[in-house]
Amino acid sequence: MIKNLLITCCTVFLLSGCFGGEKEEKWTAFIYPNKEDAKKNIKSPMTFATLQECKEVSILEIKKQNLEDIATFKCGLNCKYHDGMKLEICEKMLSSVEE
Repeated sequence: MIKNLLITCCTVFLLSGCFGGEKEEKWTAFIYPNKEDAKKNIKSPMTFATLQECKEVSILEIKKQNLEDIATFKCGLNCKYHDGMKLEICEKMLSSVEE
């Protein structure tokens, strides 16, 4: 009886991780006013629900500032600031041409 109960509990615990749902995605835009200088960027003050939204807003901002010929952007997934390294760490970082 106890053995069956223990096996059932372990099975439920293991399977509960499979049905936990998707992790929320938050995309952050990083605009590089001079694509030749990757150290200087402008981080978006807000996050976006999708990669496509991040790209669209980045392109609009670059056009708004008349930087189409010299600027580029990247979108980062679930970025967090790392105090020790003094920079943003993202799960994934995609350039303007990547999907």
